[in-house]
Amino acid sequence: METARHTDQLAVFEKLFHAYHDKLHLYAFNILKDSEAASDIVQLVFKKLWEKRNDLVMEEAIAGYLYKTTYSLCLNDIRNNRIRREHTRLAAIHTTRANDNAKDKVLTGELTRRIQQVLDDLPAQCRLIFIMSRMDGKKYAEIAKELDISVKTVEAQIGKALKTFKAKLSDYLVLILVILYIG
Repeated sequence: METARHTDQLAVFEKLFHAYHDKLHLYAFNILKDSEAASDIVQLVFKKLWEKRNDLVMEEAIAGYLYKTTYSLCLNDIRNNRIRREHTRLAAIHTTRANDNAKDKVLTGELTRRIQQVLDDLPAQCRLIFIMSRMDGKKYAEIAKELDISVKTVEAQIGKALKTFKAKLSDYLVLILVILYIG
C-alpha cells in the first residue's frame, strides 16, 4: 500500500515538474536576470515541493505554492547576494586599509630610523643646535644665548643640518610631505 502511494506521489511530482519547470525557470529568470541562479531556485522549489508532498493536497493550490515559493526564494537570493557583495566590499576596504596601514608603519618606521641615523651622524654642536631648535622649539636667540654663541652660528648650523637631512633623505621626501601635511 505504501509503495503504491509513493509511486502515485512520484507520478504526480513528475507531472508537476514537467508542467511547471520551464515556466518557473522563466519566472525566476525574469526576477534574477541570471539563468544559472534561476535553475538553482527552481531546483530548490521542487525539492521543497517533494519534502512537503504529504502536506499539499489540493492540485489547484500547488501552482500558487510553486510561484510563491519561487518568488520568495528569488527575493532571498537577491538579499543574500546583496549582503554577500556588501561583505565583500567591506572586506576589500578593510584589507586595503590594513595593507596601507602596514605599509605606512613600515615606511614610517624606516623613515624614523633614517632620521635618527642622520641626526646621530651630525657633528655634536650641529646636532645639539638642531635638537634645541626643531625638537625643543627654541628660538635662535635663545639657543645662541644658552650656548654662548652668535645667532649667525646657530643659523649656519641649522642650515648645515637641514642640508644634510635633505641630501640623505631625498628618497623619503614624498613620504615626509604626506606625514607632515596629510597625516
